[in-house]
Amino acid sequence: MSAAIRTSVTVPLRFPDGFEAVARVTTFTGLADGKEHLALAFGPAAETPLVRLHSECLTGDVFGSQRCDCGPQLREAVERISVAGGYLLYLRQEGRGIGLYAKLDAYALQDTGLDTYAANRALGHLDDERDYSAAAQMLTVLGATSIDLLTNNPDKPAQIGRLGISVREVLPTGVYASAANVRYLQAKVEHTGHTITLPLAG
Repeated sequence: MSAAIRTSVTVPLRFPDGFEAVARVTTFTGLADGKEHLALAFGPAAETPLVRLHSECLTGDVFGSQRCDCGPQLREAVERISVAGGYLLYLRQEGRGIGLYAKLDAYALQDTGLDTYAANRALGHLDDERDYSAAAQMLTVLGATSIDLLTNNPDKPAQIGRLGISVREVLPTGVYASAANVRYLQAKVEHTGHTITLPLAG
């Protein structure tokens, strides 16, 4: 069964800082992993849409956790895509694919001194278990087979490119470093080559 659009609905959004945007939210059938991923379209139609592959982060996106940079990245992406035109794919891959409970278990291990990747391994997981096959299906169904990608993670353009989506340009997101997350961000740089400059590191 190939992927197809299931429904589309317009949803007005308002962020805690007052920023507002209107999203055209699309759901799908036939996605590779069977999960309920969403595509949120913002801004004007664009020949090469700006795309953010944003993995769900309940703690950061909803509760404002300062242990990661997910919430600020989500907010930034919506504004930038609203100007350029494109899609935010909200992917149900909590905790780099290990799930919410396991992510919180990893937090507990980080409190003992392990970094985020070592904590995942201690729980029997890979450093990053995310798979972007469903994201590639969603983009294909939407007609977005050539994109500009908003990310600091080199694995995203590599994976999505292998899955048949042409990435014209990779655009970095802002850096949202704080005392609470600088070790986490430094681990991303050291382990997976994220393009992040850390003013608080060292």
